[in-house]
Amino acid sequence: MIDPDAWVAPTAVVSGDVTIGAHTRVLHGAVLTADGGPVAIGRHCVIMEGAVLRGTGVHELRVGNHVLVGPHAYLTGCRLEDEVFIATGGMVFNGAVMGRASSVALGAAVHIGCVVPAGKRIPIGWIAVGNPARLYPPSDMESIRAGIVEMGGFLPYVFGVDPQADRGAQMREAMEKYTRRLGRLHD
Repeated sequence: MIDPDAWVAPTAVVSGDVTIGAHTRVLHGAVLTADGGPVAIGRHCVIMEGAVLRGTGVHELRVGNHVLVGPHAYLTGCRLEDEVFIATGGMVFNGAVMGRASSVALGAAVHIGCVVPAGKRIPIGWIAVGNPARLYPPSDMESIRAGIVEMGGFLPYVFGVDPQADRGAQMREAMEKYTRRLGRLHD
């Protein structure tokens, strides 16, 4: 449902169970898609050009009020509380929560299941991992990887695959589940 006081650009894509609140603006080329789970955008938000916002079967996407999602940002299955700022190219992944008035700077990422406290800022290019969020520069791959392993690993966390299986088996199981889910949406 799109509130009558919202505006969606003619070149934006809104697909599936998507709710857009009053006075929200979805700019050209943005994609809001409910890939098995709902997408809910609050009031007075701006979703900028080329941003991709996805709800999933396991993790719906919820955006509070007065939120800015910058150009080419990527949000999937996460929750953004009120007054959050996501800069150009910022990423927030499945199960992550951005506390009120927190922010993600240019090209920074908030990884799976990460909880960012209210008012916390993720610096340019850095990666937030864990609950509560711990911040790492992109060069600290070992710490980032350890934080993702704490969450059970990306494929097990996002797709519910066997965490003990080898990577090939995990990918086969994940893609079989995902393509089935997507197929049901489009059939």
